[in-house]
Amino acid sequence: MQISHNKGVKISLNTQIFLGAFLGVVFGIILGHTGLLLPSTASWFLSGFGLLGKIFIDLLKVIMVPVVFTSIAAGIANLRNAPQSGRAWPALILYSLTTTCLAAATGLTAMNLIKPGVGLNTHLFQENMPPSGLHSLTVGDFIRKLIEGIFTHPLAAVGQNNILAVIMLALLTGIAIVLLGERSRTTVKALNKLFEIMMTIVRWIMVLAPAGIMGLLAVLIARQKVQLLFVLSKYILVVMGTTFFHGAVTLPVILWLTTRMSPHRFLMGMKEAFITAFATSSSTATLPVSLRCITDNLGIDRHVARFVLPVGAALNMDGTAMYEAMAALFVANLCGIHLSLPAQIIVVLTAMTASIGAPGLPSAGMVTMMMVLQSVGLPLSALGLLIAIDRPLDTGRTVVNVEGDCIGACVVQRVAGR
Repeated sequence: MQISHNKGVKISLNTQIFLGAFLGVVFGIILGHTGLLLPSTASWFLSGFGLLGKIFIDLLKVIMVPVVFTSIAAGIANLRNAPQSGRAWPALILYSLTTTCLAAATGLTAMNLIKPGVGLNTHLFQENMPPSGLHSLTVGDFIRKLIEGIFTHPLAAVGQNNILAVIMLALLTGIAIVLLGERSRTTVKALNKLFEIMMTIVRWIMVLAPAGIMGLLAVLIARQKVQLLFVLSKYILVVMGTTFFHGAVTLPVILWLTTRMSPHRFLMGMKEAFITAFATSSSTATLPVSLRCITDNLGIDRHVARFVLPVGAALNMDGTAMYEAMAALFVANLCGIHLSLPAQIIVVLTAMTASIGAPGLPSAGMVTMMMVLQSVGLPLSALGLLIAIDRPLDTGRTVVNVEGDCIGACVVQRVAGR
């Protein structure tokens, strides 16, 4: 007979977040009904839950700027090590821009047609609106204020959490490092180490995510009643349906038009990689499986695959850009805000930039989501709601990210003529 020496079962962070969200909904329903009978008691508990949520969001705000800068700058700088093989670079960049823009446009179209969250007007989010006002300007004023915000003093941008200016500085830094070549090797190493440090701090903060999400959801449900749950369900279905459409229709059509490869053959050859992506929710962890499947099953040249897939994992994030654009519109709907077309374009561009170099970690995705919300002046307190439902949505968008990278390898091989 074997004696178990198990000292305790370790619960994963995703499970803890799910439990926190569940408890938040339960406490919110209870407090919503208690407030009718014992308003002072309910108010006391709601203040405590609100404090939990505020601490979690404020900690993410503290780390946002350094994470954004190091993530984008290091992501671009690391591309300097990729082999620059003839027509492969232009083909990959054109493909990535095309598919990412199509993904974001599909997501925005679905959100503008179905409008989940419109009419709810979540007061908690409205109370936490930052004073940017970018979403409500005319086109001319929007462009003027946008340019003024981008080209500002770096220290002032950091102090004001001006995320667009930080993105611009990070882009320029990364491009300069690439152009310097081998002379910037030490800088790249230091930048990568700094990014690792920032992500370690993010992981520490995410330990508080279950309690923070519980607090945020408890307050939301207590104030908005169960109606918020129906709105969330509608939003989840819209995101899942749109993600499936892009992965099952848009990307296979691009594959067939450019390479004449049968989508069925592609799916059968890459199914192991897609299953791995679905299970791990990490395009980075799926990379070895993707490389093996695409070379052994589809006959893609090893040099092309080893160039396109790692670079594509940093540049080509269809699922991520689509989701973050849709999430921003959802938050705007919850706040009763209409995002103009220029504001929606800024959301798409920020989502595309935010995905550069971001590792395949749920916590990193939420930090980049903060960039997208702040780019058009949406409340960061909505992050608690988004994190609570992120896990099931993350699996689908990771599969689409991996699928887009693999189709990109097929397209690049066709264009490069290998």
